[in-house]
Amino acid sequence: MQRDAVTSGFADMVHVPSHPLIKHWVSVLRDEETPCAAFRTAMAELGRLLIYEASRDWLPLVNRKIQTPMAVATAEFVNLNHPILIVPILRAGLALAEHASSVLPATKTYHLGMCRDETTLKPSVYLNKLPDKFPEGAQILLVDPMLATGGTVVAAIELLNDRGVVNKQITLISAIVAPPALQKLSERFPGLSVYTAVIDPILNEKGFIVPGLGDAGDRSFDT
Repeated sequence: MQRDAVTSGFADMVHVPSHPLIKHWVSVLRDEETPCAAFRTAMAELGRLLIYEASRDWLPLVNRKIQTPMAVATAEFVNLNHPILIVPILRAGLALAEHASSVLPATKTYHLGMCRDETTLKPSVYLNKLPDKFPEGAQILLVDPMLATGGTVVAAIELLNDRGVVNKQITLISAIVAPPALQKLSERFPGLSVYTAVIDPILNEKGFIVPGLGDAGDRSFDT
């Protein structure tokens, strides 16, 4: 895990897995020469790895007797009585969450479309497919590639809270994050977990992460 002066204040909330493939794919994303198709592939592969890492400690297991070709055995399966839900924040969250269903069994996906005003940096919702109330005990993966000022993800978590979800049920998956967003999250949502490939130190005057990777949505969809 990455632990330095930038992360020390958020050590209980933020997890930065040190897997070499995570480092590789985030570096592909950073490179401005990476074309759109390769960028989306890299984002999807990074999401797969981060979701895998994030699921280590909270996927509930259940024991069941099975018959192998040789004998009866006790096997462990993911307990599907505890719903696993994916909430990608559109647009770029779609790319990062693309392989979620190949990692996690029996998931459902609820889309949340949000955009940030580039002048005020305030978020607004343009698509909300969240249910009125989430199932009790659901584990929710909220997927947003870039956490810069934190305004968008804070608004998204508030929508989840309004529907009965408590912070400890939420795991946030993000490619790159910055301290301003982490500060807001740690102050407002105790119990939240964040999994990311890297923590960058600063934002520029337009609220973009530096060095970052640019606009994740534009680069994912070539717009």
